[in-house]
Amino acid sequence: MHDQWIPVDARENDLSPREQQIAERYAAGCRYQEIAADLHIAPSTVRTHLATIYRKLEVSSKIELANRLSGIAAAPRSHVDHAAIISDLALSLEEALSREKALSEVLRIIGASQGDLNLVMPAILRHALDLCDAEFGILFEYRDTKKFKASFTLGIPTAFQGWLDDSGTFSVNDETGLGRMVTQRAVINIMDVKSEALYRTDDPLRIATADLGGARSFVAIPMLAADRLVGAFTIYRQSVRPFSEDALRLAQMFAAQSVIALENARLIGNSGHPV
Repeated sequence: MHDQWIPVDARENDLSPREQQIAERYAAGCRYQEIAADLHIAPSTVRTHLATIYRKLEVSSKIELANRLSGIAAAPRSHVDHAAIISDLALSLEEALSREKALSEVLRIIGASQGDLNLVMPAILRHALDLCDAEFGILFEYRDTKKFKASFTLGIPTAFQGWLDDSGTFSVNDETGLGRMVTQRAVINIMDVKSEALYRTDDPLRIATADLGGARSFVAIPMLAADRLVGAFTIYRQSVRPFSEDALRLAQMFAAQSVIALENARLIGNSGHPV
């Protein structure tokens, strides 16, 4: 028989109603992205609230948080503990463990997929969006001479998805994020797609990205197999929140996993087995 869940008294522990909501969801196993969607806030806001919650409740792990919410008193702490530092370090550790778990899960899916990209790519995009705090993502396959096709998407607004479907394989302007990525073979991190001069032209991709997709901050990561460009791994935020170096490193790891999946599918296809 399970113990009855006894919500912690918000007034006793000085948690606001919003902090109480976030604490309960996080302790129950929800990810930042899930909590954010449920409460209609940004994932980064969830993280900020959690740091405050950990400090207020003097906990340093999700298990301790669940115990406190169940009414179990916190263990005595040394006077040398600094609550703000401990709460941030605890969350950072949990986030690092989440990253390791996500990457391990992606590799497991790739290994078991038998080259089925429809199993692999949604999982990669889901983990990337969650850990990189982005609203939607697109995996573009590179055709040739600056031509792309949106082969896999996740979380994308319906209007933008429709535009990509109708466009099929399309050419990109040299000034677009994808065009610059092809030329430079480097990560293109755009602070605000609407602030660039390209948005004030009639470039169809930029207009569709901003107006149909609602994208503001955006990053395009080249997917390279040796020196060969095979695609672009792109993630988008619908507010002006440029991607940090940490987020870019994470996105690059997921882009690398996408290359592994694509090459694995190609090898299986060439060997005569169904992809």
